[in-house]
Amino acid sequence: MPETEREEPNEALVEIFESEQESEAMVVAGLLESAGIDVLRTSFDAPQDVLPVGGIALRVREDRAEEARAILAEYRNKGLSDAEAEAQS
Repeated sequence: MPETEREEPNEALVEIFESEQESEAMVVAGLLESAGIDVLRTSFDAPQDVLPVGGIALRVREDRAEEARAILAEYRNKGLSDAEAEAQS
């Protein structure tokens, strides 16, 4: 019987992105998932009487973290390039 790659249930996860904007986190998670990288989304909310903030953190398996970071860098660079092009118009 051929062995298939199985995810380790206790494998280390690495936080690679966080945002206060859920929509931005969803876009980034979609980019990573479209590249075949599983993403764990974690909401973080501070009590409103202490710090009125919240957001979402994205974590990936440690062995895919560098690939995920490269995708994020490309996403950020493209966003900047688009903004620069629009500013020059």
